[in-house]
Amino acid sequence: MDAKVKASKVVDRMYNNDPFSQWLGIERIQDGAGSSELRMTIRREMLNGFDIAHGGITYALADSALAFASNGHGRMSVSVETSISHTESLKEGDVITATAEEMSLSNKIGVYHITIRNQDKKVVALFKGTVYRMSKEWYV
Repeated sequence: MDAKVKASKVVDRMYNNDPFSQWLGIERIQDGAGSSELRMTIRREMLNGFDIAHGGITYALADSALAFASNGHGRMSVSVETSISHTESLKEGDVITATAEEMSLSNKIGVYHITIRNQDKKVVALFKGTVYRMSKEWYV
């Protein structure tokens, strides 16, 4: 099976069983083996007491991009370490896009950088994630 088709089938299966990503309103723009691009809109219920997006919202979008990118190879992968730097605040109505890029891949470990940009293409957060690659395959 073609790598792109396989990645899309794996991410279909993951997303369809992921009520949290669905609640966030995540739109899949691009699926790939080692890559992912996701988009969502900041809603009122995602704001904190400062009337800006709660940091967990951008973190959750990046975490989903990490999951989809790392599992897109067809092997089940789970995060073992993640971090995020928020560089700009977000308001209700902002549209953010997370782009995951594979930096390193071995038999057991994958490292990914996820850049989150707003609708003006300005970087609003930088995320790094490390995953453990299990021996289990996604059967799609």
